[in-house]
Order: sequence, then C-alpha cells, then structure tokens
Amino acid sequence: MRILMVLTSHGELGNTGEKTGFWLEEFAAPYYIFKDAGADITLASPSGGHPPIDPKSDADDAQTNATRRFAEDKAAQEALANTRVLSSITANDYDAVFYPGGHGPLWDLAEDAVSISLITKTLAAGKTVAAVCHAPGVLRHVKNPDGKPLVNGKNVTGFSNDEEAAVGLTDIVPFLVEDMLKENGGVYSQVGNWLPYVITDGLLITGQNPASSEPAARALLKQLG
Repeated sequence: MRILMVLTSHGELGNTGEKTGFWLEEFAAPYYIFKDAGADITLASPSGGHPPIDPKSDADDAQTNATRRFAEDKAAQEALANTRVLSSITANDYDAVFYPGGHGPLWDLAEDAVSISLITKTLAAGKTVAAVCHAPGVLRHVKNPDGKPLVNGKNVTGFSNDEEAAVGLTDIVPFLVEDMLKENGGVYSQVGNWLPYVITDGLLITGQNPASSEPAARALLKQLG
C-alpha cells in the first residue's frame, strides 16, 4: 500500500514574529504506524524540501515515543528533509492521503489549489483522506461534484475552539477549524480538550487534536483493509 503524507510549508505564526509549521507528533506517530504496517510512504509539501517543524512540538515537554523514535531515525529525518513538491504528485499513485496538523496548514494548504485538487481526485477515486488536529482546515475549499462543501452533512471533528483558546491563538489564526467545519455544513463534534477523538465518515477521517494522530492513522489502515 502506498500512503502520501502532506505537510505544510508555512512557518510563520501570523504577525506574531513566532514560528509555526507542522506538529511533530502528528507526523511521527502516523508515520510509524504506516511504516510498521509495511506501507510505502511518500512525503510532500507545497514547497518541497524540509517542511517547518513547530518549535513547541519539538520541546522536551512535547516528546512522545514516536517523536523520540524519530529523533534516532536517520532515514526518516532524511525523508522529511527532502519532501517532494506537492505539484509533482499524481493522486492516482497513492492508496490514501494523510494530512498531519500544526497551525501551518491553516495558512497554506487550506488555500492551496494543488492540495484541493489532490483531495478531490483521491475521494473521487474511492480512496481515503485523513486529516488530524488543524489539518481538517485543508478541507475548507474542497467541494463535492454538486458544488456543495465536501464536509456538508458529514460527521467531522478537528481542533476545537476551546483548544485554540487554551493555546492563546484564537485571534492569531486565519480561521478557527471548528467554526469553518460548521459553517461549511459539517456535523461537528468533539470530546474534552486534548483527549483522542477520531471520526470516520465514508472515505473521510478526521481527528480532533495531537492525541488523535495515532488513532486516526490506525483508522486509515483499517479503511485500507
């Protein structure tokens, strides 16, 4: 099985002067779930090369078994340093697509025409798309064949307004994931802050927060049989 993981290339946290990017756990945990299941993994990002890691996700207090494994894995580090340019990717080459979160995707992937097309083509081919934490933001402009938002009428989750408030970025991010999903007609639900929560609705898998990255990856593997 071939799985594409799409990471952000955006590293600036609005106008704060601080850095953002993808959340390391949300990449590392799914990466090893897929790798240990024997998947052939391709990493891509809008700009290619090394996507920016949110510095807070690389701090000592954010480490998990998966991030510690990554820190010792030269091959995985090499793969991350050399992600493919997203526009060079052909959707038909992959069995599923997984989007790790972090705040970065809210700025670039949510608005990226190549990413929007990739999601559309993947789902049209009967293949699964999964997105965790802030990454459900990449669904913002994806439409169904009837022109309605992809998430309209679908059961979805993503980083909650409560969680965004808890990290103090409600007024910094370009949009709130929870609000966007609801405005696009999604049937949004959540559990308590930082608790794992994953929803599968047809070919779409969404996870609420970093703790949901591993169960979201396992849900994708279940879809692939």
